[in-house]
Amino acid sequence: MNAATNSTAPATARAERQILTPTNLHDALVMRAEHPEATVINGGTDLMVDINYRRRAPELLLDLSRVAELRRRRREGAAVRLGAGVTFATLEGPPFLTTTPALSQAARTVGSQQIRNRGTLGGNLATCSPAGDAWPPLVAGLAEVEVASVRGRRRLAVSDFALGPKKSALAADELVVRVAVPTARGPQAFLKVGPRNSMVISIASLAVITDTERGELRAAYGSAGPVVGLVRLPLADARDLPDAVADACRPIDDVRGSADYRRQALRVLAARAVERCLR
Repeated sequence: MNAATNSTAPATARAERQILTPTNLHDALVMRAEHPEATVINGGTDLMVDINYRRRAPELLLDLSRVAELRRRRREGAAVRLGAGVTFATLEGPPFLTTTPALSQAARTVGSQQIRNRGTLGGNLATCSPAGDAWPPLVAGLAEVEVASVRGRRRLAVSDFALGPKKSALAADELVVRVAVPTARGPQAFLKVGPRNSMVISIASLAVITDTERGELRAAYGSAGPVVGLVRLPLADARDLPDAVADACRPIDDVRGSADYRRQALRVLAARAVERCLR
């Protein structure tokens, strides 16, 4: 186990910030158990913004960026298993373009290339923002999250992981270690609406997955409710998806858009996604 200190702490924080730097998953879980109050960091694309703007001043960080196990990915049967430390830059390229196309499409919309080089799948999940770009493809894809602690491991559906905005089902001593994403069994699409094409938090986002094995169409929508929502329809009723999504979503008015705009945007995105998936 290693520990380091950061000499660049904000002026408002008089004590030096301590950083725990495990180099393997076992040590990371031990440190998490010993220091449940520690703030976890890997890519840091969200957390460092808060620290730099002094919205947060954590005294203890658990840095997972040196844990190689969290960067592993492999194909296993009908699923792709992705370590929590896999970056969006990795996901936007092959083989994910064909194995998990909606997730790959979403990865390409995340921030700038620099952000995609640093931002991780696990971090996007753990933040539990309904605007997180990885969330709709994972929810629509019926992905599972694997979390671990010194007590053992457990798996839960991605849709059960988020309990609300920035609130997850993680216990205080647990870490997100892996995500299992079923491979494509039909066309997939991811679309989002924002003031511009990149470097923006989505006003509304949507992933649509056709599952020929189950004979159904699944759509997961983001930025239109406290958590990402899921709509499921038989493939034969695919043309009803725009109305089904618009009826199911629970958007709010905020500085990025009105509830009415979000609902109409999702209706349009759903129509476009169905056209792309069924043409």
